[in-house]
Amino acid sequence: MFIAKITVTLRKSILDPQGKAVLHGAHSLGYAAVNDIRIGKFIEMKIDAPTEAEARRVTEEICQKLLANPVMEDYRYTMELSI
Repeated sequence: MFIAKITVTLRKSILDPQGKAVLHGAHSLGYAAVNDIRIGKFIEMKIDAPTEAEARRVTEEICQKLLANPVMEDYRYTMELSI
């Protein structure tokens, strides 16, 4: 069993209105040193696969087909062996 820890974020070229709203809130609370905030998604996925290579293949396919919009989002992930 493997655990994929996936982070999906908007591409740098895409405006992040939610991030801008949180940045404004941080500044309102006195955190002037904060320059930028981007909001994303974090997903943990347990995969019952015989090898890490197979778990990575499944993760890539699900990220590309379901979790991330390739036009406006990027994704990255780490893979861990579940005990």
